[in-house]
Amino acid sequence: MPDLRPPPPTGADDAETITRSLREPELFAGLYDRHAADIHRYTARRLGEGAADDITAETFLIAFRTRARYDTSHRLARPWLYGIAANLIGRHRRSEVRALKALARTGEDPVAASWSERSDDRIAVQAPLAGALAALSPGDRHVLLLVAWADLGYQEVADALGIPLGTVRSRLNRARRKVREALSTDPAFPSAQQELNPTWTK
Repeated sequence: MPDLRPPPPTGADDAETITRSLREPELFAGLYDRHAADIHRYTARRLGEGAADDITAETFLIAFRTRARYDTSHRLARPWLYGIAANLIGRHRRSEVRALKALARTGEDPVAASWSERSDDRIAVQAPLAGALAALSPGDRHVLLLVAWADLGYQEVADALGIPLGTVRSRLNRARRKVREALSTDPAFPSAQQELNPTWTK
């Protein structure tokens, strides 16, 4: 059956798409098409594929229901969407920490394959990193992973989480220091340094 939805406005940015969707709700699909894959990928890296499906769907459902309150001075909706996803992920923090600790302890976890394109030969890197991430507070972990895995800038993280820019910087500095300290005590750290995204420790 052909897709009968009207195409998104040519050249429309996210804010315009959201604004127009208040009159024509079907246009909101354009926002989903632009950002759903990134939200799903980020969530899968944190909680696994199964949870990512549900959280991605709920993220856009919440976004659709609350779109009238969107601040249209932000032309790009990525931080807003990541913020919604982060809140939903936060509800699963016990499951996330449990998975991280399992990976750190055994080197095996069902979520692990979604954390790396080469999970088999990077397990020595993943295990110590997982342990370090598990030890972070939820707030520090959110900030670090939004920078490292979602590629958000500091201001975008601040917008996503609704916190001051200074708080983002202090949380990120603290998270990096704790990760660096945790990894430095692990025998695999010298080789891990060559594989890790510099975001983790610098």
